[in-house]
Amino acid sequence: MFELTGKVALVTGSSRGIGRAIAETMAAQGAKVIVSSRKQEACDAVVEGIRAAGGEATAFACNIGRKEDLEALAVAATRTYGKVDVLVCNAATNPVFGPMREVSDEAYDKIMTTNVKSAFWLCNMVAPGMAERKQGGAIILISSIASMYGNRKLGIYGVSKAAEQQLVRNLAVEWGGDNIRVNAIAPGLIRTDFARALWEDPKRLEIMERMTPLGRIGEPVEIAALATFLASDSASFITGQTIVADGGRTIGDPS
Repeated sequence: MFELTGKVALVTGSSRGIGRAIAETMAAQGAKVIVSSRKQEACDAVVEGIRAAGGEATAFACNIGRKEDLEALAVAATRTYGKVDVLVCNAATNPVFGPMREVSDEAYDKIMTTNVKSAFWLCNMVAPGMAERKQGGAIILISSIASMYGNRKLGIYGVSKAAEQQLVRNLAVEWGGDNIRVNAIAPGLIRTDFARALWEDPKRLEIMERMTPLGRIGEPVEIAALATFLASDSASFITGQTIVADGGRTIGDPS
């Protein structure tokens, strides 16, 4: 049902964590995958694993905070495979863990550029090609449930993730006539390096598990499966949505 054979998928931040799981899962479903993150060696390692499993992938290093790097990435992807059918904007940053009043202008700019402006840039670079081919396309932004409630430690990060969700809605409206679907995934706590400070602390982990109806945190492959569904024809009538994958965390009784 989630067949991606013949599709080309570009996944940012795909050298580890959720991004890596998405790249590996999409490749397993037949997609040709462009693996991208800041370090070429880390991307190469993911590509080697995909190829060893029988998939097809290519690595391109990219700092998504630089527009010229994103332009080079988009050009390289098209030059290598002739097109991009699926774009997953996964790469993100959060250099601040604390109240917003302690966030410097530099940190604010870095969070908003990396998490929001880079996705805005890359979508605008890739979507026209999808529209020109008239074969449809799928764009997926990896957001966060931090966008859905006030947070004393992840305030600006949550703001950036809320902005991503509005970006998704606007892009879905603008590109829907070209059969380009745009959606977001808002994961809860997932066992990744990015969130290691939260799940490696036994006390915090116990609190999160108690607040989550399923009684556990998520795994990267669970988000990858959802992203693969949204990229596939099985999700052909879904666009402009933010799909929460948090084990019920946002609907559970916090007590």
